Amino acid sequence: MAGVSYTYSPENIKEAGKDRMRFELGDTMTEGQADTTALSDEEIQAALDTYPGSWKRAKLMLLESLCRRFAYEVDTKTDSLWLYMQERAKLWRADYEQLKKEVPAGSCSVPQTEGSTGNSSRPPYFYSGMQKNGRTGDIW
Repeated sequence: MAGVSYTYSPENIKEAGKDRMRFELGDTMTEGQADTTALSDEEIQAALDTYPGSWKRAKLMLLESLCRRFAYEVDTKTDSLWLYMQERAKLWRADYEQLKKEVPAGSCSVPQTEGSTGNSSRPPYFYSGMQKNGRTGDIW
């Protein structure tokens, strides 16, 4: 897939960025690209860009994605080899649940866009009385 990268530089975990997020999520085995790495660099950067002022919100967004993405994987046995695929999903789920308690309620919803925060000259998309017919005064 063109344009998708999987990199990790441990020396950069001191800075709030992609490498630190990989470190905190435990997603550092990038040698095998998509075969060994859960998130691409672009996915991590998108989360950081979505919530530029909140590390925890960006991390929560990534954890939710990981939980959804890996929830379907099942434990597998082939001869004497066991692959416990659900273990990593459980770990990410536990991290997600813990972080969700730390992040204020309502702050993990879809990011606000310009005009949806009330700082615009346009009215909000949904508003009280929007179903009222102006001519008859009836509500649909």
